[in-house]
Amino acid sequence: MSRSSAATLVLGLLVTQLLWAQNSDLAGIAHVAFRVRDYEKSRTFYEKLGFEQAFEFADPGKPSVSFIKINDHQFIELYEGGKDTQPGLTHICFETSDIESLRRAYLNHGLQPTETKKILAGNLLFAMHDPEGQLLEYTQYLPGSLHSLDQGKHLGQHRISEHLLQSSTSAQDAAAERAYYTSTLGFEANSASDELRLPGKSEDSIKIQSKAQASKPRILFAVKNFRKAGHDLRSRGLNVQKQRKAVSIVDPDGTLIVLTSQRGDRSNP
Repeated sequence: MSRSSAATLVLGLLVTQLLWAQNSDLAGIAHVAFRVRDYEKSRTFYEKLGFEQAFEFADPGKPSVSFIKINDHQFIELYEGGKDTQPGLTHICFETSDIESLRRAYLNHGLQPTETKKILAGNLLFAMHDPEGQLLEYTQYLPGSLHSLDQGKHLGQHRISEHLLQSSTSAQDAAAERAYYTSTLGFEANSASDELRLPGKSEDSIKIQSKAQASKPRILFAVKNFRKAGHDLRSRGLNVQKQRKAVSIVDPDGTLIVLTSQRGDRSNP
């Protein structure tokens, strides 16, 4: 191979990597969805944290879905289950500003995302599964959608936090999952922890938990002062536990909710 051909090949690879990095960037975590055993109890719990329901799907004969608002771009979705329902995380959804470019980048990377569709709330969405079957969703908010029409609304003055920083996802083989998210999806690994930051400028991240070590989901919120946040939660009648650099509470189905004012390594507060 001539020097010019080799240089062209290297340049092509660099351009391809740059385009992949640009097209795979994510704006942040859009929502974390949970199936809950007692729908009203769970909704009341999150409202006790100062979060408000932005809207709800409650069609007769179908399980209800509540959209609990964290900020204009982040929600917790509560899916109505039943007494015999196994509660827990159903999926994590990531926001993108250009969903078709992201989907094409995934297809070119050998992945198999679903077709992009406009969903009931009025936004664009595609989905795929990670190697262990965890559902991952990707959405682009559209003007006129329920989410966009609610901008500036349902932002409770007594919200315990204004930013959902991290969600856990569990795996039988945590090391293999981390390798998939970093090498295939472009997440950034923190060598000192098991935190995986989303590609792009977002501070959001996911945490891979071994199923053998963690049976319940975990979500992490940013607060200005975690000690003050703990005092606030106690005043609301909640059972608060102290952690290193954080405080935590547990929702009705056992999801661990961690509040931290730390930046940098946030995976093990």
